Amino acid sequence: MQSVFLDYQTFSTDIDFSALHQAVDELTLYATTAPEQIIARCLNAEIILTNKVVFKRETLALLPNLKLICITATGINNVDIEAARELNIAVTNVSGYAKNSVAQYVFAQLLTYYSQIEHHNSNSKQGLWQESATFCHHGNGSMELAGKAIAIIGYGALGQKVAEIANAFDMQVLIAERPNTTQIRPDRVPFLQAIEQADIISLHCPQTNETEGLFNADILSHMKASAVLINTARGALINNHDLLNALNNKQLGCVILDVLEQEPPSKDHILLAAQSSKLKITAHIAWASLQAQQALLNLVADNITAFKQGERVNRVD
Repeated sequence: MQSVFLDYQTFSTDIDFSALHQAVDELTLYATTAPEQIIARCLNAEIILTNKVVFKRETLALLPNLKLICITATGINNVDIEAARELNIAVTNVSGYAKNSVAQYVFAQLLTYYSQIEHHNSNSKQGLWQESATFCHHGNGSMELAGKAIAIIGYGALGQKVAEIANAFDMQVLIAERPNTTQIRPDRVPFLQAIEQADIISLHCPQTNETEGLFNADILSHMKASAVLINTARGALINNHDLLNALNNKQLGCVILDVLEQEPPSKDHILLAAQSSKLKITAHIAWASLQAQQALLNLVADNITAFKQGERVNRVD
């Protein structure tokens, strides 16, 4: 089966692609693919691998040989699933591969913030410890994670791993129920209650019509003024203008973003241009430990093999 990978450059150069090559007869690799290049590159393909290349209905209709789209990620909003179903095109994704990587990122950021690691390193480099009248130089001090309440929004594999580690730190874990629902499951906390009680809010839910812009001025106003908001899910979950207003009005303690609604962002992106010491932004790297990337591609290879054998594995259609 002829196959194409349209944006393999979304993976590190150290990743082994051998499992993919073994799963298909012929694999053509493209570092990136612009919208106007999709049809030409995919016209004869029976299998397409894509991380972020967008496939709308009108594009899918022009690919008569296409049998399978392998999304090399968990999020599926770049493919028109309904159109694929109508055109008898199978669609698969992968999940769970990044739970350790994302959870490690979450706590690396939280520990850096609450332990003031960068500040204390800087104090020593500046000679402040050497000038101290006592055996230590306290500087800004530090705070423990133990006892702090962390609200987890989205309780899939990633949220569950964050909760597991939070419990190890003796934190209070609040698993938020879906917003705007009256039925609260036994192990969940009403959404707004979780927002109001949390010292830390960690986002792990998918981007859907219901969650897009979920964290707007109203929801942000319910957070503690000292609270930390960390987003490793999707940038569009947060209203950027409302977030910036909340930061400028000192409504939040710290915001840590690994994702933005547009990636890569424009040079003048409103949040990247913001002059706020309480805002930290990284370039969508929480998922991307070398181990997680390798596990992801191996799972994609498994999806292809299962499809060729007539099995439904990780199908989202």
